Amino acid sequence: MRIDEILTAKGEPVFSFEFFPPRTPEGVENLWKAVEVLRGLEPDFVSVTYGAGGATRDGTLEISSRLKNELGVETMAHLSCVGETAEGIEEMLRRIEAAGIENVLALRGDPPKGESEFIRAEGGYSSATELARLASERFDFSLGGSCFPEVHPEAASAEADLDYLKTKVDAGARFLITQLFFDNRVYFEFVAAARGAGIDVPIIPGVIPIGSFGQVRRICALCDATIPDELEAAMAALGGDPEAEAMLGIAYAARQCDELLARGAPGIHFYALNRAPGTRAVLSALRAARPWELGRGAAIEEARA
Repeated sequence: MRIDEILTAKGEPVFSFEFFPPRTPEGVENLWKAVEVLRGLEPDFVSVTYGAGGATRDGTLEISSRLKNELGVETMAHLSCVGETAEGIEEMLRRIEAAGIENVLALRGDPPKGESEFIRAEGGYSSATELARLASERFDFSLGGSCFPEVHPEAASAEADLDYLKTKVDAGARFLITQLFFDNRVYFEFVAAARGAGIDVPIIPGVIPIGSFGQVRRICALCDATIPDELEAAMAALGGDPEAEAMLGIAYAARQCDELLARGAPGIHFYALNRAPGTRAVLSALRAARPWELGRGAAIEEARA
């Protein structure tokens, strides 16, 4: 089913997980163990990241196809412009379509490891907008786009970042998924600013339940995501205890998601990092507490006042 249709039809928050193609046999085993556990939670969809230039891109299609066609999980394949010609991108879109996958996340992509800036491949595309335009004009995918509540690292300003984001939506993106963040204020302020800029598609917050704080700090450094001082201090106080870090990560993510859903977020996209425990614990707690219903009740009481 198309993700834009799921978002419209469900009537409750949409929950999804992101996986990445592993590079080692051990990684492959860990991925499918996580998939087996998390698909039991009946996600509305899952997504599979894309390795540019052949790094893991065939793995993206292979994993996406198995998830969709063998395991019956609605799947979104990521696709980026890095290292790809226009012909190569169109061929990959044909392969995704032939696999029966209806959803694509259109990305420019990050520079390859060791390079500081994006360089358009000869005969390729330089932006997610160009990719989204191609996919919407020549195919019938439900297209998603990425967005950055704390501003894309390469953007000249927050306003310029929103102006560019609007071009993705105008080119065919029907929903957006945010980069990870830990301060909910940046999400709510970003959504308000996006609406003011004429961006009216659903904006799904991306949340990572911290398992290893060191790993998450490295991820945040790569994407310029901010870790609040209070969370940094709380993690530092644990002295590197991995079990305690994971427990705090689960508690923090659960509180974060609780507020997001109570205040109207359309769902949560979990950056699972091919592991099940944190995401399973957080989503199970959310479904038990159903904070989105509390949010509706508060809205009704406010309307009556």
